[in-house]
This record gives sequence, C-alpha cells and structure tokens, in this order.
Amino acid sequence: MMRALILGGTADANLLAAAIARAGIDAVYSYGGRTAAPAEQPLPTRIGGFGGVGGLADYLRHEAITHVVDATHPFAAEMSRNAIAACTQTATPLIALERTPWDRASGDRWIEVADVVSAVAALPGRRANVFLAIGRQHIAPFYARPQHAYTLRFVDPPEQALPLPDADVIVSRGPFTLENELEMMRTRSIEWIVARNSGGTGARAKIDAARALGLPVIMITRPLLPDRPRVESVSQVMEWLGHRTCLGA
Repeated sequence: MMRALILGGTADANLLAAAIARAGIDAVYSYGGRTAAPAEQPLPTRIGGFGGVGGLADYLRHEAITHVVDATHPFAAEMSRNAIAACTQTATPLIALERTPWDRASGDRWIEVADVVSAVAALPGRRANVFLAIGRQHIAPFYARPQHAYTLRFVDPPEQALPLPDADVIVSRGPFTLENELEMMRTRSIEWIVARNSGGTGARAKIDAARALGLPVIMITRPLLPDRPRVESVSQVMEWLGHRTCLGA
C-alpha cells in the first residue's frame, strides 16, 4: 500500500496536496511549524519538526511511509538534507518538487551573493530604504547595519519588536501582483531589495517591480544540496507516484 509524506509549506506543495487528495492517495502533509496559521490542506496534517535525521527516519518507519516528496522552500536546506539522509537510511524513494530558479533578465541590476551574511555586506554604507524580502528567520545578520530604514513583510506579525531602529513590518500573505509591488516600493521609497532566489511565479512580482523601477537587487543564490531526483511540476510528481491527474479538474 502506498503512503506518501509531503514535506510542504509552499504553494507548490499545496497544489500537490490537492492533486493527491483528488487521486485518493493515502498521504500526510507536514508543516515545519514556522507559520502560526498555515493554510488548511485536504490531507491529514502534522505540524513541527521531526527531530533531525534520526527522528525523520523513525517517523518513516513507524508511519509506513513508502514515498517522500520534498516540496519545501528552496532555502529550507536543513530539512532537505535531513530528508535525503533519512530516505537513504530507510530505503524510501524521495523526489523533490523544486521550482526553477529565476534567471537574470535584461534590465535586472542583480548583485548575486552566496548567503545572508554576504547580503548584509553588499548593502551600501550610507543610509538607504531597504526591502528585506527574506523571511523572518534570516533578519538577525542585518542588525549589524542599523543605519538603514528596513521594510519587512511577514505572514504573521512579529511576537516582539525587532531590534532595528527603523523597521516597518507589513503583515500580509502573498502571492502579490506586479501592481502591488510597484505601489509598495514607490510609497516607501525603496532603494534596495534583498531577496532569495526562490524561483517560480508566486514571489516573482517583486523582482519584476525592481526591474521596472531600476532598483538594485541583492540576490541570494540557493544553497547547495546533495544530488537527488527532482521535478518542477505537480504532474511530474503524480507520474512518479504512478498516477496521472488533470490539474484543471
């Protein structure tokens, strides 16, 4: 009997959950627990970590998981590495549903860096209005550059004040349109953007808006992961699971 585990938390994972539910596949959707009010899923859901590689391997055995789909965020590197190691230990088939990275287009003013610390170093020394589009888990290194006026956007409101002298938090859930992003950047006089190369279409509007406004983007490249089977669409995952689905159904 097939029983799949979806490591989710992304829009792609949500689409996959809907397709798996329509196909009648026994599956569990797992959230990392970073969002206070995650989107409801049409599948049984668990929330929270597994306790590292060993904990995930134990879960796969105890829950009789036969297939694992890593549909986490492209920058959830620790979870992805744990999934690779746990699936290797338990001989559980694994596939990654991974959106294609963005490519630099004509008019883009990207400064590509390897990590968040390098992104901080790439900011100008003078005061600037900076849009940090990197999630709340990665803002601590920017405390070293308190001279800037930061705009941040979170799904959930912060539990406590951010230790930045000039920080404005927008609480909102995407996806956002190009018009949304242009208005936000203009009204807040954004001069610099720091973003992760998440890829896909759901978060791309801020990159298109930066190009339209001629703004520099400090683009953090994706972390390196061990080789693993990967696909870029829900339909390819369904075929890997032995099912075909009509995404328009």
